Amino acid sequence: MVTNKIKNINYQEIYSARINLFFGGLVIVAGLIFIRLFILQILNYDKYKKEALNSQLKQYQIPATRGLIYAEDGNQITPIVLNQKLYTLYADPTFIKNKSQAEKIATRISKVLNSNVQNLTNLMLTKNTEYVVLANKISQAQSKTILSYKIPGIGTTGQDYRVYPYGSLAAQVLGFVNENGVGEYGIEQYMNPELAGTPGRVKAITDAGGVPLAASSSNIEIAPKNGDNLVLTLNIGMQTQIEKILATEYKLTKSQGESAIVMNPYNGHIKAMANYPTFNPANYQAVTNPKIFQNAAVDYSIEPGSTMKTLTTSAALNLGVIKPYTSFFDPAHWTIDGFTIRDIKQDGGPREQNIQSILALSLNTGATWMLMQMGGGQIDQKGIDNWYNYMTNHFLLGRDTGIEQGYESPGFVPPPNIADPSIDLRYANTAFGQGVQLTALQLVSADSAILNGGTYYKPTLIAKTITPSGRVIVNQPKILKRNIVRPQVGQELVPLMEGVVKAYLYGGFSFMKFPSNYIVGGKTGTAQVAMPTGGYYKNIFNGTYVGFVGGNKVQYVIIVYNIKPGVAGYAGSYAAQPIFADIVHMLINDGYVAPK
Repeated sequence: MVTNKIKNINYQEIYSARINLFFGGLVIVAGLIFIRLFILQILNYDKYKKEALNSQLKQYQIPATRGLIYAEDGNQITPIVLNQKLYTLYADPTFIKNKSQAEKIATRISKVLNSNVQNLTNLMLTKNTEYVVLANKISQAQSKTILSYKIPGIGTTGQDYRVYPYGSLAAQVLGFVNENGVGEYGIEQYMNPELAGTPGRVKAITDAGGVPLAASSSNIEIAPKNGDNLVLTLNIGMQTQIEKILATEYKLTKSQGESAIVMNPYNGHIKAMANYPTFNPANYQAVTNPKIFQNAAVDYSIEPGSTMKTLTTSAALNLGVIKPYTSFFDPAHWTIDGFTIRDIKQDGGPREQNIQSILALSLNTGATWMLMQMGGGQIDQKGIDNWYNYMTNHFLLGRDTGIEQGYESPGFVPPPNIADPSIDLRYANTAFGQGVQLTALQLVSADSAILNGGTYYKPTLIAKTITPSGRVIVNQPKILKRNIVRPQVGQELVPLMEGVVKAYLYGGFSFMKFPSNYIVGGKTGTAQVAMPTGGYYKNIFNGTYVGFVGGNKVQYVIIVYNIKPGVAGYAGSYAAQPIFADIVHMLINDGYVAPK
C-alpha cells in the first residue's frame, strides 16, 4: 500500500512573497521613471527647453540687422549691398478654434495681401505646431495693417533682405543671402557670422488673449547684436569697367567663361575680381545652373599653359642657374620618357635662343631646358625636387590662399614621386604649365610676390571692418611668406615681361601699344584642355594671360582666364591677351595708374 505524503503548504507566505515582488517591481519602475524625469526635467532642462524654443524660434526672435557691404568709390566708400526690412506673417494654430474662425481670419488677411483665402485657411488649421508661416516678404504697411486687427495668434516678424544698388556688380564675389537669412557663396558665406550678428529674443510673443506683443524694452529677454559692416578692397569704377570688358570679349571670343583679377602686389588687396557670365544676386532664385554662383577666379583651377613660364624663369633665376641674358642652343624638341616635347609653333627650328626669346616665343623646349638647369643639366631628381619646392613652398601652389571666399580650390601640383615611371615627363610639362592646375588667384598672387621683391601677401577682399558701435578695424596686410625670391629676381623679370609685350606689338598686335610713360609687361598662355579619360583634346584650349602695369614701378598685377574660347589661333594670344590689353588701357585712361 502506497501512502501519499502531502506537505502542508503555507499559502499565506506565497501570497505575501508575490505581493512583495509586485510592489518591489513597482518601486523599481517608479524609480526608473523618476530617474528619467530627473534627467529630462533637471539635468537636461536647458537642452530640451532650447529644442522647444527652436521649434518656434522665429516667433521669439528679434532679428539682428545684417551688416552692410561697402566698396571704394574714388576717395569715399559707397554701399554696394544694403538692407530692406520686410516682414514674415505667421500664425499660432493653437489659437484657431475651428475652420469657420480660420476662414474669417483668412478672408480679412487676404484682402491686405491679395492672396488665396483657402491656402491661408489650410495653413492656420495646421496641427501639432505653434508656428506656421502665412506669407513672406510683406511690406511694413501690410504688416502694420494686419497687426492693427489684433487677431489672436496672428503676428509678424521683420527680416532684412539684401538690396543691390549696382545690380550684378561683383556678384560672385559678394554671393547672396538665402530665404533663411544665411549667406551663400562669396563674401556673404565666408563672413556670414560677422555679417549676420546674433538675434535677440522676446520674453513673450502674445498677451493672454493671443494678441502679439511688441519687442519693447520691457519685453526683451536678450537684445540682438547687429552684424559688422565690411569695406571691401574693390574699386567700384575699376570693377564696373572690367565686367563690361569681359561681357564684350565673351561674345567676341565665343568663350565658355572668363575671369579677371587686378591685384595690388604690395599688400594683397584685390582691386577688381570679375567673372562672366554672371547673375543678379537680388534675383538668385531665377538661376537654373548653380555653377554660375561660383567665383571661378578663386574656385576653378586649370592648367595655365605658358603663363607658368614666369614662375619657371623666376625659380631658375633665384637658384642662380640662369641669368636674364643667358643663351643656349635649343634643339627644337626634347624626347622624354618616350614622348617628344615640341613648341606649339616652331620658330626657325634648332638654333640659339635666350631667356627673353623663351618668354617672347613661348618656347616649351626653353622651359624644359630651364628645368634641366635646376638639376644636373638634365631632368633628374634634384631638378624635380627643386622645382617642386619652388612651386609649393615659394609660390604656395597646391593650397588655399585663404581669401574671404567660399569654396576656394587648392589646385594641384603633382608630387615628385621618383617611383612614377613618367615623372620626368610630368615635371617637364609643369615647367610650361601642363599637368599642374592653378586658379587665377594663385597665379596672380605668386607673380605679385615675385614682382614686389619677394613678399607673398595673403590676397584679401576686406579693407576694413566697422563694428555696430562704429569702431573701425583696418585689415592689416598679412604676409604668408617672405623672400620667395630675391628682390633682384623681380627686377629682372620686369624687362623680360616687357619684352614679350613689345614682341607682340612688333608682331602686328596693335592693341598692345601703350603710352611710353608707363611700363607694361605680360605673358600669354595657351593650354590644351585635358580629357576626362586621359590625354588632351586636340582642338580645345584655354587662354590665359598674366601681366602688369605701372609707372616707375609695377602698380597692378593682372590675370585673365578665358575658358575654351572659340577663336582661330592661340587662345592666349587671341582670347586672353585682348582682355588684358583692354584692362590696361582702361586703367591708364581712367587715371588709376601713376605714370613715370
